[in-house]
Amino acid sequence: MRPSPPTGPDPADAATAPLWRAVQAFRLVTLLYAVGQQIASVRYYQNQQLSWFFIALMVIWSGISALLLAQWHTTDTARTRTLVVVGDHLVVLGLIAATPLVADYDWYHGHQPLPTTMWSANAVISAAILRGPVAGVASGLIVAAAIITMRQQWGQDVWADATAPVLVSVGLALGLAANTARRAQEQLQRAVRLTAATEERERLARQVHDGVLQILSYIKRRGNAIGGPAAELALRAGEQEIALRRLISEQGAHSDTGDTTVDLRPLLTAHSTPHIVVATPGEPVPIGRWYAQEITAAVTAALTNVALHAGPDARAYVLLEDTGTELIVSVRDDGVGIAPGRLAEAENEGRMGISRSITGRIAALSGTAELLTVGVVGEGTEWEFRVPRS
Repeated sequence: MRPSPPTGPDPADAATAPLWRAVQAFRLVTLLYAVGQQIASVRYYQNQQLSWFFIALMVIWSGISALLLAQWHTTDTARTRTLVVVGDHLVVLGLIAATPLVADYDWYHGHQPLPTTMWSANAVISAAILRGPVAGVASGLIVAAAIITMRQQWGQDVWADATAPVLVSVGLALGLAANTARRAQEQLQRAVRLTAATEERERLARQVHDGVLQILSYIKRRGNAIGGPAAELALRAGEQEIALRRLISEQGAHSDTGDTTVDLRPLLTAHSTPHIVVATPGEPVPIGRWYAQEITAAVTAALTNVALHAGPDARAYVLLEDTGTELIVSVRDDGVGIAPGRLAEAENEGRMGISRSITGRIAALSGTAELLTVGVVGEGTEWEFRVPRS
């Protein structure tokens, strides 16, 4: 059995529905104008009864088209509106061509056609809303050409007549308005989907952080403490913990849409490896994009120093805290530590990695970067970055 088609509203239809309803008010006004013009001009027609028949046809079609375009909802609204717009053009062109049947040349050469130019603009407006500015301009040119042909004004008079400029301008303006409405609706739909996906991701991340990740971390610690066969279980739990953290961080990175603020957590948890443990809050940590990039770069530099100087078996631990007034990032390792005077010696040798890549970046954020365990050999090192939120 084939699945039934979706019944949700079409975003494009939702975007242009207010336009369809609004232009039907214009259709009513132009219809009243056309009827008034008929009352004022009928005495000059040669076939008055036929002219009233055409006016009645115009009134009936105006009601049908207004209902179908603005209020009638079917399983395929776009197809219905396309058929109505095509019918709109056929009726307009037919009434224009029928003008010589009710009036003589002297009348229709110097006056408006039977449906009047204003009422004929409804077909142009409908085409523009349905298919955009190109269709609106093309429709305006077709209707204008029909009016000029019927009135036999292809000579010098055509340049003094405002029919073509008015119809083309209407088609262009309404077409651009319809396309703008569709683009705005698409952007709104994307924003709604992104917000829903982000909220769901954050909810799942909190649940994972509060449940699965903590259990895996506990299994890893207990397995290492017990030793023996449990050590392999601890190793597997540690690998799964890292993989899960990386998955969450990648999902956060994919949701970045270029806003001025980003969540700092995914940028830090992306550093997770079997030798690097990253701990972040369960709630998002929004911060300015440039601030986030500079803090991440400082953490990367600190971890690079751990890999180069802390020893092959050293493990690193990154901790992020958000106090509300400042961010505190700690980068600690259990390596060999730094000998007394080694930093000054490295700076004298022209090796400015620490001062420029770490302290310089944090200082540029009006923060402080402090190396807490300098001079304690064998106890590792610990960097502490404090960045004010203001």
